[in-house]
Amino acid sequence: MTLELDPQLDLQSIRIVRAIAETGTITGAARSLGYSQPAVSQHLQRTEARLGLPLVTRVGRSVRLTEAGQVLARHAITITSALDAASGDLADLAGLRSGTVRLAAFPTASSTIVPRLLGAMASLHPGIQLSYIEAQPPEAVALMREGAIDLAVTFSYPGDRTDPHRDSASGLSMETLFTEEMVVVLPAGHPLAGDPIVDVAGLATERWIAGCPRCRGHLLAVCELAGFDPLIAFETDNASAVLNLVASDIGVAMLPRLALATATLPAGAVIRPHTPPSDRSIHLIASDGARRVPSLAATIALLNTLDGHDWGLTAA
Repeated sequence: MTLELDPQLDLQSIRIVRAIAETGTITGAARSLGYSQPAVSQHLQRTEARLGLPLVTRVGRSVRLTEAGQVLARHAITITSALDAASGDLADLAGLRSGTVRLAAFPTASSTIVPRLLGAMASLHPGIQLSYIEAQPPEAVALMREGAIDLAVTFSYPGDRTDPHRDSASGLSMETLFTEEMVVVLPAGHPLAGDPIVDVAGLATERWIAGCPRCRGHLLAVCELAGFDPLIAFETDNASAVLNLVASDIGVAMLPRLALATATLPAGAVIRPHTPPSDRSIHLIASDGARRVPSLAATIALLNTLDGHDWGLTAA
């Protein structure tokens, strides 16, 4: 059996259609591919003539993909990803002297895990270009689905009803990097501040300071186990803000150890383990074929060797 490629399609056409889908304009596609706008327009016209189908239609100053263009754009991600994997294999033969990695991670990791990873990458693999954007777990998983990033560092809580790693991450690869203890933060003058382990049930009448939606959900779950619904009076994702609000006797809070790693504990606040105990897991999300791409495999390997004990993390 002989496999024949359709002569009406070529790789450059596929790249152009994908770039148009991502940028929304021919000019933007040309810029992202490093070509002139006329060159992209002419190539697109020749492709449409060969296929006998229009791929784009003009809408004001922008363009919109036709149904045929959308079909091609959907396949473009798979095709270009396979080519990237092939390029990665060649980079491996060249000793990882080139390659790119697009990483997303949640805000707390921006001041801990990500800088340590970037430093290790720069030292061990200086030829690999690593870019980074900050995103909460649901957004990071969505970016992975869209092909906008290569790797995502995320977190989840046991029993989280809205865990983004269930249905939305189906078909992706997930491994747990670390687990970390959750702690309560109390004003220094609080009656329970002297207890070595704080019973959450004793905080039933307190005002609480909650964080991101996922952290808020975890707080609700822990308090439910302790037999009460917490009164959430304030919300902020900023760990330093939480600590200072607690130190000012505004309320109490529950934070993961990693959130405290780079924050200064004010004199008016104390940190205590709690019962019932709880923890958080930190994960790495990647496509199933990520380890076949040497630059991604090198990054994954480094993430698995990072030491996080000084942040209160336990390697999985």
